[in-house]
Amino acid sequence: MVTTPAPPVPTVPRRARYTTVALKWAMAISGILFVLFVLLHMYGNLKAFSGQEAFDTYAESLRDLGYPYLPHMGFLWIQRVVLLGALLVHAGAAFTLWRRARTARPQRYLETRRTAQTYASRTMRWGGVILLAFVVFHILQFTTVTIEVGGSFESPYERLVTAFQPEYWWVYLTYLVAIASLAMHVRHGVWSALQTLGTSDRTRQAAFNWLAYAVAAALLVGFMLPPTAILLGFVN
Repeated sequence: MVTTPAPPVPTVPRRARYTTVALKWAMAISGILFVLFVLLHMYGNLKAFSGQEAFDTYAESLRDLGYPYLPHMGFLWIQRVVLLGALLVHAGAAFTLWRRARTARPQRYLETRRTAQTYASRTMRWGGVILLAFVVFHILQFTTVTIEVGGSFESPYERLVTAFQPEYWWVYLTYLVAIASLAMHVRHGVWSALQTLGTSDRTRQAAFNWLAYAVAAALLVGFMLPPTAILLGFVN
């Protein structure tokens, strides 16, 4: 009796959203959202140089942004939900890509070679962990006020100025490490995002590289200016 072989079981193609290209696009788009947010956040922090009234008015205006079309605190909650979703997408895509790369190369190379890879790109993973820990600390200190540095204050300006007094030097050091990590992360992230989204080619690589450095430098200087001025006594 002749038996005919069973037909091969058709393989189900991997869904597009799980491909490496799709994950890189997800990281690029979510990363750009974060870069836009931190740039706006940095600009808002510079209001500290205009005095307490200007800074507190700015902070309070965020609660009613979009009113009456949005309820009180509506804009902030929409922003938080969007950023949380972007964070989950960004971290999930990064972990998946890292796991795939590790699976594809389970053993380390016997010889390590110096490449053109920048320090920022080699430390993207740990930089992301540092930033995540800093975000939690930052929210607990300035949003929920769970961590009180120097006392409890209703005024956002007073909380900011008190936190960076010389006796709380460790807060300044914590922010310096976090913002330096942010700058390195953004430098490589902007460069990678432009390449992933297809906007970077050989004719524009130099310009986009300088743009990535400019954004990173602006964040480093812009975020550290108020704490440094407070620490040195120029803002009080």
